Amino acid sequence: MEQVHTEPRASRTRMKPVVIESFKTPLIEDHALIGNLKTAALVAKDGTIDWLCMPRFDSDACFAALLGTEDHGCWRLFPRAEVKLTRRRYLGDTLMLETEWTTDTGVVRLVDFMPVGDSNHVVRRLECTQGYVPMRSSVVVRFGYGQVLPLVEQQGEQTAIFAGPDALYLASDLEEGPPPTFVDFELEEGDRVTFSLGHAPMHAAVPVPLTPARAERETTHFWKQWSAGLNVPAGYRELLMRSFITLKACTYAATGGIVAAPTTSLPEGIGGERNWDYRFCWLRDASLSVLALQRGGQDEEAQHLGQWMRRAVAGEPAQFQIMYGLCGERRLTELSLDWLPGYEGSLPVRTGNDAYSQYQLDVLGEIGIGMYWTARARGRADAHTADTCRRLGDYVCENWRRRDRGIWEMRGPDREFTASRISAWAALDCCVRLAREYGFDAPTARWAASQAEIHAEVCEKGYDAKRNTFTQYYGSQDLDASLLFITKVGFLPPDDPRCVGTVEAVAKELMQDGLLLRYRPRDMNDGLRGTEGAFLACSFWLVSAYCYIGRRSEAEALFQRLVALCNDVGLLAEEYDPVARRQLGNFPQAFSHLALIQAAFDLAGEHVLNTGGQ
Repeated sequence: MEQVHTEPRASRTRMKPVVIESFKTPLIEDHALIGNLKTAALVAKDGTIDWLCMPRFDSDACFAALLGTEDHGCWRLFPRAEVKLTRRRYLGDTLMLETEWTTDTGVVRLVDFMPVGDSNHVVRRLECTQGYVPMRSSVVVRFGYGQVLPLVEQQGEQTAIFAGPDALYLASDLEEGPPPTFVDFELEEGDRVTFSLGHAPMHAAVPVPLTPARAERETTHFWKQWSAGLNVPAGYRELLMRSFITLKACTYAATGGIVAAPTTSLPEGIGGERNWDYRFCWLRDASLSVLALQRGGQDEEAQHLGQWMRRAVAGEPAQFQIMYGLCGERRLTELSLDWLPGYEGSLPVRTGNDAYSQYQLDVLGEIGIGMYWTARARGRADAHTADTCRRLGDYVCENWRRRDRGIWEMRGPDREFTASRISAWAALDCCVRLAREYGFDAPTARWAASQAEIHAEVCEKGYDAKRNTFTQYYGSQDLDASLLFITKVGFLPPDDPRCVGTVEAVAKELMQDGLLLRYRPRDMNDGLRGTEGAFLACSFWLVSAYCYIGRRSEAEALFQRLVALCNDVGLLAEEYDPVARRQLGNFPQAFSHLALIQAAFDLAGEHVLNTGGQ
């Protein structure tokens, strides 16, 4: 059919037949992100939304083609003519995505966004700016991560798509009446057409369709207003603004928790098994985000996130987890979705994450650092903070000798990881400083004594004097990028020869094609098969470490190498394959953008150590 939302017009004879391309799984970096602080969608360069979970980040996906095929759900909106050129960008300091396609017959622009507010919609507005362009919209909804075929029926002016507890409502001004899930149409210069897809519980009343123009104005205003509150170094403004907006887009506004990424099971190695669900809130990410938000001038946001951390961990340190659900949920049981073939055949596809049950000593440091900087943001430590601090300090004193799985959530044996011990030291450092700076009663002498004990043991058992470097775990010859934390938590002065030696050794032994591995999987039993790409956050940590030890030129060179890996709209995944030259892992990755933010501030000379050190 040939319809537009404006007045009817006669059909025309076409110069040549249209070209219809079949669905192809895009590269990870070919995606952009839109979101509404409840959930998020990935939009590929060809106009396909191939990942969307409704109504929350961690809900079942209704579009799961990213991990399978078109039959597992996606929304394709694209020209039915050969595309000669594709351009896309975010509109200013917003999360409003504009994609422009140039064809032989004309030019069309697509603006994708998700309104921030009470509703839960995806809005897609098309405008033909030159000539005419034949278009197609194909909405294939498959609830339950691509498994459940829905019921489709008309509900007033909308098309309702039902399955189990969920309902989606498709609306459009393309033509009168409920829009079809599959439609061909044409746009001439000046024509506009808008589609929207909204979520509501199956049992709820049919929602009133939103007003797209109003939703677009209000959403644009929201992002511009939020971005205007950021304070970033001028020399890195564009990079930092996009990274901060991405972090905001990964935030579940109702609680303040930040998901590590809005996706699951995008592989760390194509065809491998290192495929994890990152739609949860890690305390490590939250702690780093508190500091990043403060550095960016968002003190209120930092306090909100700190409050989420405080409520999620509750009151008993023995029950602390490394990660929680969006609202602090504790059981994040891992399952395999056997009906999905995986991204480029990478199996298994997982939901949930069994790492939540691991004992990781470093999480104690993250809690301490988060508490300390939240108190700094508020200018005070309330009674609950003081009580949690006491419990945390005492727990670290009693448990810092326990073996753990380390920062990388190893699925091999428990070990005495050096970075974990340093994190335990940082936890006590924060507890001592909180008590002394805000004047509440606490056994600071006992905590300081344990600090000294940890420090002495790490320097004895975690340090290789022959190579002048700390090692991954006691008795090991291996290295780990997490050792770079030595330079920023104050465990040693940055100019200490052992600190400098560790930075040099990590850079030498873990560098691959100009990027830093987090460790070498072949060198140790991490419980998994296969290899992985270079972990991008680690390379940014090396930028910061170079800054701390006074190697500015090396820091700047590596930083420029790294930011060149951002995709065309400034987004980064978890890892990068320098051989295949492609991004790997879940996308976009909060950890990568947090490390970028820290490195940029460090390069700008705005150094902030997480604790302050001794």
